[in-house]
Amino acid sequence: MGSSPPGAQSFHARGRALDGDTIAVDIRLLGIDAFETRQMCERRNGCWPCGKAAQDLAARALRDAEPVITLTPSSTYGRPVATVTVRGSDLGETLLRAGLAIPQSQYLRRDPARRARYEAAFADAQGRRAGAFDGTWLPPARWRKGERLACERR
Repeated sequence: MGSSPPGAQSFHARGRALDGDTIAVDIRLLGIDAFETRQMCERRNGCWPCGKAAQDLAARALRDAEPVITLTPSSTYGRPVATVTVRGSDLGETLLRAGLAIPQSQYLRRDPARRARYEAAFADAQGRRAGAFDGTWLPPARWRKGERLACERR
């Protein structure tokens, strides 16, 4: 009773029931901090939903695909941390290159190649003024603490 199949791996995570036999688990991406779903960024013409854009990009990438999820031994906010590869592309790097996330290099000390790719993707997005980098933005951690852009307070 309650035994796992041979070779099974387990991890701790918060889950929610989608129906009686389907459980969804939240996983955080390693090495990035994407803009929060309700977070706004500012361009010349006002606020725009950069957080929703990040969520939409991730959803489009995952749609009709079988991602490869590689768990790390760590967790944050009670969620497992993983890298996710979709159709051969690293989802974290995709979000960075689109200007919809910032790198969290301190979590990539043990993966210098990924750290270099993420920092290069971030620099590329800033150079092209992609996504949020075409205007004013707050790091997601500061936004989570309650800081807001002027356009969000109007």
